[in-house]
Amino acid sequence: MKVVVLGAGIIGVSTAWYLLEQGHEVTVVDRQRDAALETSFANGAQISVSFCEPWANAGAPLKVLKWLARDDAPLLFRPKLDPHQWRWGLSFLLQCNDAAFERNVAQLVALGRYSHESLKALVAQTGIQYDRLERGILHFFSTQQEFDEGAAGAELMRHHGVDRRVLSRDEVLKVEPALRGFANGIAGGTFTPSDESGDARVFTQQLALRCQQRGATFLYEHDIAGIEAAGGAVRSVQLRSLQTGERRTLTADSFVAAMGSFTAPLLRPLGIYLNIYPAKGYSATLALKRPQDASVVSMIDDARKIAISRLGDTIRIAGTAEMAGYDTGLDSATSRVRCQALIERYEELFPGVADTSVPNFWTGLRPSTPTNVPYIGRSKLANLWINAGHGTLGWTHGAGSGRALAELMSGVRPALDFGFCGEVPAGSATRMVAA
Repeated sequence: MKVVVLGAGIIGVSTAWYLLEQGHEVTVVDRQRDAALETSFANGAQISVSFCEPWANAGAPLKVLKWLARDDAPLLFRPKLDPHQWRWGLSFLLQCNDAAFERNVAQLVALGRYSHESLKALVAQTGIQYDRLERGILHFFSTQQEFDEGAAGAELMRHHGVDRRVLSRDEVLKVEPALRGFANGIAGGTFTPSDESGDARVFTQQLALRCQQRGATFLYEHDIAGIEAAGGAVRSVQLRSLQTGERRTLTADSFVAAMGSFTAPLLRPLGIYLNIYPAKGYSATLALKRPQDASVVSMIDDARKIAISRLGDTIRIAGTAEMAGYDTGLDSATSRVRCQALIERYEELFPGVADTSVPNFWTGLRPSTPTNVPYIGRSKLANLWINAGHGTLGWTHGAGSGRALAELMSGVRPALDFGFCGEVPAGSATRMVAA
């Protein structure tokens, strides 16, 4: 089968790899000059199977209201005259109850476990190097209330078979001794030894090269000018070269939409309405002045809702989400505040360890659904498949999402209990993508 994959982030490239594994002919299209130059470029670097709780929970609405006036809030909702934003927000509120939270956690853990197994096998097969650290993920809390809530969350995850351990302050410091200077600011923590970290951009670009070596075609610097559909199927995709302006038409047996936040507007003219809205996330990558004093274990700072991951001789601090449309700029007053908050917090935790004078700031649009559960499966058009809406978990769920979709496209039901688009597996909610 000839397949065109739209998007060369971690999701699109993983899908391409597994389609090649299934024996298909693959072409990948992306508007950037290389793979993983948008949302996959500088994320939090965590592969967090065990730290995958949905944003929507019973306590979320009150927290969001309290954060409305804070430019540095972990989740900042900026109301716009955008019906898609309001649709997303109302759907999010409907998910803020215990029953929905439990259902969504089950979906995310199932996909995460399947994806982690897929990633480990893929790395063993390819030998890709990407600053991988298999040291677990440590979540530390600064107040007793946060710690108590974290311990309750750990109990929920253990109910789903996740080994998330509750740690005292002293046990937190044993896992990551670099936190000793901040010991008085730690009430306790949780730790999952099976999680890991690594550079998603490096991994994705290396996997793209291996796809090319296996015969895949990558059309970089090509924008999608339109999709032609007729008779309940996609006929072709029209492309425009960003270098020359030349237009070309791609035909195929099947098409995959894996363009992150841009998947939703791309498919609306086809009558497919995905409830995906961009969450603008930020990161700062800092060179280490004293690598020997820097943390090694990937961490989540609950007070600020940020991830801290070691990538060789650099440190990556990432987090916060701003629901403000498709803006990726770093020059606004809000963006400057949010960027500065990242490095100020790192300096508070690890004074003098990193060079904060020349931070490498970045922002990307996380393609978020109200449930945090992605769309994976067939659309209402017979030969159009979707792999999008992974939010903050694209790196965590990338390999598994690509493998699962490739299996579905090849007529194989993936071995996990997940609500794929257009079907209702036992114990799962319906997942449809058509209006």
